[in-house]
Amino acid sequence: MIDRKKVLDEFARYTNEYDAANPKIKLKIDHTYRVASLCERIARSIDLSDEDVDLAWCSGMLHDIGRFEQLRRYNTFVDSKSIDHARFGIELLYGPDRLLDRFFHNTDDEEFFHLLYTAIYYHSDYRLPEDLNEREVMFANILRDADKVDIFRVNIDTPLEDIYNVTTEELMNSEVSSEVMEAFREEHAILRELKHTAVDNIVGHMALFFELVYPYSLDATRSQGYYDQLLGFTSENNKTNQQLEEIRGVVNGFYQRKRQ
Repeated sequence: MIDRKKVLDEFARYTNEYDAANPKIKLKIDHTYRVASLCERIARSIDLSDEDVDLAWCSGMLHDIGRFEQLRRYNTFVDSKSIDHARFGIELLYGPDRLLDRFFHNTDDEEFFHLLYTAIYYHSDYRLPEDLNEREVMFANILRDADKVDIFRVNIDTPLEDIYNVTTEELMNSEVSSEVMEAFREEHAILRELKHTAVDNIVGHMALFFELVYPYSLDATRSQGYYDQLLGFTSENNKTNQQLEEIRGVVNGFYQRKRQ
């Protein structure tokens, strides 16, 4: 069994090396604890063993370990302007510095640490590779779901202007681009290169809902209320408000079909 206290203590020691007064650092610390808790709840919702629940929880605790050093080195969380934070986290954990050894008494369980590696490595990818086995896919999807569910909260707790690095005027007056609208109607995540306007970023986060795998994740997203607040975004542009009304209809139809 995993020593959760050790994992928590070492995570606190590691993040204490960074400036917790920085709101971006605090954001990622708080996000980590919430994602770990969501991973556990999703895992229990599909009746996994206690050992597998521990693995899912650990993936949440370590999934964003690369974010802290990313911010210190590059002063941004934008991967396209710095480094891929998931791959960087794997390099820190499994590379020459073996940060992984700080969190666990031993690393002899090859399957555990392989599955942990896989879940973290792919947690922010647009799609999982097709050659993963059933357990690799399961643990990757648990973490990916948990991360998305909490991202909806972050989008409400943090000013959207700060998240997307845009002005309020841009956010409130831009239209949803035709490419983003079409992708949303197709009910899947929206590629970064399709986003051209400030409000496209909001719609891109709304579209993450379509990627949730587990029923618990869908229900948790709706019940916690943050996603519905995001869906309730109102523009100062009449055309955009019409687009957003269509978007809400697509989401509600999708959810009803999934939960029948």
